[in-house]
Amino acid sequence: MNHAAPRTALISGASIAGPALAFWLHRYGFDVTVVERSAAVRGGGYNIDIRGAAVDVVKRMGIYDELKAVRTPPQTITFVDKDGREIASINTVDYVSQVNPEDLEIARGEVTTVLYAHTRDDVEYVFNDSIATLDTHDSGVDVTFTRGAPRTFDIVVGADGIHSNTRRLVFGEESRFSRYLGYTVAIFTVDGFRAEPQRSTMYNVPGLTAAFGRTTPGGPGQAFLAFRQDDPDALRETDFDGQCDLVARAYRNEGWRIPEIVTAMRSTDDLYFDSVGQIRMDEWSKDRVALVGDSCFAPAFLSGQGTSMALIGSYCLATALANNADHTAAFAEYDRACRAFMVKSQDLALSGSLTVLPATEEALLRRNEVLRGLSSRRPGGGDLGAATREASNAITLPEVADAADRASG
Repeated sequence: MNHAAPRTALISGASIAGPALAFWLHRYGFDVTVVERSAAVRGGGYNIDIRGAAVDVVKRMGIYDELKAVRTPPQTITFVDKDGREIASINTVDYVSQVNPEDLEIARGEVTTVLYAHTRDDVEYVFNDSIATLDTHDSGVDVTFTRGAPRTFDIVVGADGIHSNTRRLVFGEESRFSRYLGYTVAIFTVDGFRAEPQRSTMYNVPGLTAAFGRTTPGGPGQAFLAFRQDDPDALRETDFDGQCDLVARAYRNEGWRIPEIVTAMRSTDDLYFDSVGQIRMDEWSKDRVALVGDSCFAPAFLSGQGTSMALIGSYCLATALANNADHTAAFAEYDRACRAFMVKSQDLALSGSLTVLPATEEALLRRNEVLRGLSSRRPGGGDLGAATREASNAITLPEVADAADRASG
């Protein structure tokens, strides 16, 4: 096997998929540059999950124990009805034990911090910049930047999220690949807002959810709001005040603590607000440019698989590039290795709404019965995690090309 591979790679995006890909490409002998439009790697953010086969990826990276040490402490989630009455209460340890016992729930910022720490000495990071144009030819990709000088790379990879600039430049407008799932989400932190440590509460009515809690000791309270929005155009070019108004209208008739949560949103400085959707593409590469993570297979938060998909996709792409001298063959191998897994994980989001966002009264009653079964450990409670367990393990990771083979290639 010929292991000669492109030696220079530009990665757009320094969230999770980008640094994870940089880690593996450096290990395989590439000279790697990561360009990021933000001024630094972004910390903070909501909790994410590393599940199933993705746990094996971070173990192969040698960072599992480091991530485990900063994972979110176990917490209790109490589900309430519109009057604030408890429906069921579960502990996240119970849920994880029924999915994959080694899975990690962890603040997104902890993951980005660890990945950056393990790549910053070996990888060139360029902050406050982004790709302006890409011109592919037989021997490489000529890249111009919004700020920096033009450069040429053997390959370019877009790891720049659901609204990927790289995808737009190479494959076309986002509307060609986006699949709107009919919901809007708002996530924000609120300092000083009353919340018990390691305890969250989730409120549901059909087509609408609200959750609030404090997941880390001493940390701020964090609110999560998601609601049915049939018209995605209502979100376009909406500024902060308009976003708050849209949320306020959606929740205007709701009980529990909704009024004070919606009021607190207007004073936050870290509102994440977006439509809930997926990116589905028939091809993840074109010429010498490939995509990874949310830029090409964003699953939506309803799957709980986004971070795991980013880690697994980055590993599969890097391994394919290490094993193939020709980028075309490498990109094809990358697709074969993980497309079925990515599609299965995306499909999980379409059923994941049954747990977080039941659309009808009947679906809500059915979800509540499952929750009661889990909280009381009655038979059947494990059904809540069965689909996640299956999807998160639905891939056999390709093997890493060994150092001796790469050197001889």
